[in-house]
Amino acid sequence: MTDISAKINEIADSISAFKSDHASRLSHLEKRAAREPEDYSGPAAKTLGDIVAAHPDVRSLNSAFRGQTVVKLSGENAALTSANGTVGTGRSPGTSLIAGQRVSEIVEPYQRELTIRDLIGSARTTSNSVEWPVEISYSNNATPVAETTAKPYSDLTFDLRTSPVRTIAHLFKASRQILDDAPALAAYINRRGTYGLRRVEENQLLNGSGSGQNILGIVPQATAFAPAFAASTDSAIDRLLQAISQAEDSDIPVTGLVLNKRDWRRITGLKDLGENYISEDAPFGLTDPRLWNLPVVATNSMPVGDFLVGGFKDGATIFDRMDVEVLISSENVDDFEKNMISIRIEQRFALATFRPDAFISGELYS
Repeated sequence: MTDISAKINEIADSISAFKSDHASRLSHLEKRAAREPEDYSGPAAKTLGDIVAAHPDVRSLNSAFRGQTVVKLSGENAALTSANGTVGTGRSPGTSLIAGQRVSEIVEPYQRELTIRDLIGSARTTSNSVEWPVEISYSNNATPVAETTAKPYSDLTFDLRTSPVRTIAHLFKASRQILDDAPALAAYINRRGTYGLRRVEENQLLNGSGSGQNILGIVPQATAFAPAFAASTDSAIDRLLQAISQAEDSDIPVTGLVLNKRDWRRITGLKDLGENYISEDAPFGLTDPRLWNLPVVATNSMPVGDFLVGGFKDGATIFDRMDVEVLISSENVDDFEKNMISIRIEQRFALATFRPDAFISGELYS
């Protein structure tokens, strides 16, 4: 009887230990889950601000921070812009006795939608320039020949093209108090940080002059619109079809159209003689802007009345040299005196337009 009682006590102790151990583990898991963000879509769904705010070096920052920290963002291709948000006429009227309530979010101008990069293929580079050989002439002298007769030579001429890696960068200021609140820092970077460089990048990809530190954009290299078929009654839609046909002469598949937003709205609002919209999706739908079965990118980076048509996927490639780097420092100029921090954001990339003849640029309205 004593043995049975002892075994029962031993089993009871084992069960108690098991329950205690698993209760502790469950509590630990619940605490970890509570600290995790509600979005479980994975790292790819995180914004630039989320990544910066979650970085170990940034999470350890507070208003007692001195020195600098660097956050390198792999896979991101945009950065920040802003002005000093604590100087000017809008200073706090609060006194030392009654502090004004500070709204955590920062009010900023509306951000332009940017999508040109999505049209163009991308790759990586570890150099400061991208080079590629180009065939610039071909004399095809192939011909039927008789036996024992010398065969003719054909001629090929090549040239080496180069696209330098360029840097887009800027700085902005923020109050040191924002370091005490990681969500506020994340919101600040998300709303203004991811926008500034993208806007410059998009304009460079389209219209960069190639002079100085500018990238040579696609539009300056594109072939001028010269329709092979036209009529006096041609509309903007007809001219885009003609441009697509001209671009197809390069034998590269045409993969997109770029228009100004105003021009795109004008096209989607066209009506027939019966005052019916010619698009079956207008005025509703249009969730996937397409024309002549090609995706349309509408952006204000393209001047009103102009267009660009081409084989974006095969005709050009963006080579990213350095992903977005965010450097936060409290030791720039007079930051210590003004209780400010400086944030520097930069990226490096090159644009290689392999086949300028695969791109056609021109005017929508003759």
